[in-house]
Amino acid sequence: MQLPNKLRDLALKTKTLLASLGVCVALCACAPSLPVQGAHLTPVAATQQQRIRVVDTVRVRLSTGYSRRISSGSLWRLAGELPQGFAYKPVNDVFTVEGRQMHEAWLVVKGDRLVGFYLPGESHFSPLDPTTSITTEAIHD
Repeated sequence: MQLPNKLRDLALKTKTLLASLGVCVALCACAPSLPVQGAHLTPVAATQQQRIRVVDTVRVRLSTGYSRRISSGSLWRLAGELPQGFAYKPVNDVFTVEGRQMHEAWLVVKGDRLVGFYLPGESHFSPLDPTTSITTEAIHD
């Protein structure tokens, strides 16, 4: 018994759609994890939590293939120090980086370079390779 043309076309379209969805799900599941290292953050006292403002927008391409933008004018507060640099958390905002999962992230700055991100939820440091130039200015309260 042969199927009518309309039914055959519908079956073919359904198979194609399901195959496409399967490929999309498989590709999404294969997103790489962020590279991380264990990190010990030495917090700063509340009286030392200076703020900085990002002067120029910074665009970062992560090793996972995802990109992030750190907007000019965004405010960050010094949270602590790592061996890799100073960790700044966003003021009145949440910043994330993405790999296989989304991670809350704080900037890690050494001199005038963004060297990576501190992931406070996991106490990890995720290095940037290569590091990126970042221009900031101190905010005096």
